Amino acid sequence: MTPKKILLVGIDPYIIDFNGPEFAALPGLTAQKVEAGIKGAAQQLGDKGHEAEICWTDFGLTAANILEKKLQQTQFDIVLIGAGIRIPEKNFLLFEQMINVVHKQAPNARIGFNTHPTDTIAAVERQAF
Repeated sequence: MTPKKILLVGIDPYIIDFNGPEFAALPGLTAQKVEAGIKGAAQQLGDKGHEAEICWTDFGLTAANILEKKLQQTQFDIVLIGAGIRIPEKNFLLFEQMINVVHKQAPNARIGFNTHPTDTIAAVERQAF
C-alpha cells in the first residue's frame, strides 16, 4: 500500500462532557482514553509507513476554521472525522460544516469516519486506496 498523509479530526477531548447522554452508550470513556486512542492510532499508522496528524477542534464557530487552516497548510489523502463530531445529535451543524470544509479545501481526499478511538485504524484502512 502506498503511504498516505492522514488527518485525524476530533473535538479536543478535554472540553467534552463524557457524562452527557450522547455518551451513555460508551460508559467509562474519558478524555484521557480518547487522547490515548487517537494518539495511539496515529502512531500505529506511522508504524505502517503513513504520516498521520491530529487536528483537535472545539465545538464553536472556530472549529471549522481550525480545520480549514490545517487543510490549507497540507494536502491530505485521507481525512477522518471522529465520532465525537459525527455522532452526537447536538453536533449535527458542526459535522455538516466539517464535511463542507473538507470538500472545499481537500476535494481529492477520501473521507472516513470512526465510531470510537479504537476503530480509527480500520476506518482509515477502509479509505486507503
